[in-house]
Amino acid sequence: MDIKLIKAKCEDLKTILQMQKEAFAELYGKYQDTETSPATENYEKILFRFNQPETTYYFIMADNVKVGVIRIVDCKDGITRKRISPIFIMPEYRNKGYAQQAIKEAERIHGKQHWKLDTILQEEGNCYLYEKLGYHQTGKTKQINDKMTIVFYEKD
Repeated sequence: MDIKLIKAKCEDLKTILQMQKEAFAELYGKYQDTETSPATENYEKILFRFNQPETTYYFIMADNVKVGVIRIVDCKDGITRKRISPIFIMPEYRNKGYAQQAIKEAERIHGKQHWKLDTILQEEGNCYLYEKLGYHQTGKTKQINDKMTIVFYEKD
């Protein structure tokens, strides 16, 4: 499996937004988290994040196909934890190891230490993936609604 992370450009943002809405639609339907779901974000929010100097969006490429996206927040100050927010794989490419390989590649590019991320506690597959990659729960959680809790992870 040959995964590459290709830096997105400003002209790619509409594609990223479309992919993000499609990738998170199922979770949005399941949890109805209107306030926090990436499925409900608009172009302006993606553009705002893209323009942050610490943000890099990457397309996750497998055999020259865009299978997903990962956003890395890296202040490059040696103090602030690097953050993955969000990462997503398109539905037709899931369960093939692409997310795992993308995270490993992001860590290779940005450094293996001092990371954080969060996910939905009820999504056991997501939790399993991050724990398999060496992330551990911090003990902090945030209740979004009666169906959904966000759990926070770190990797040192």
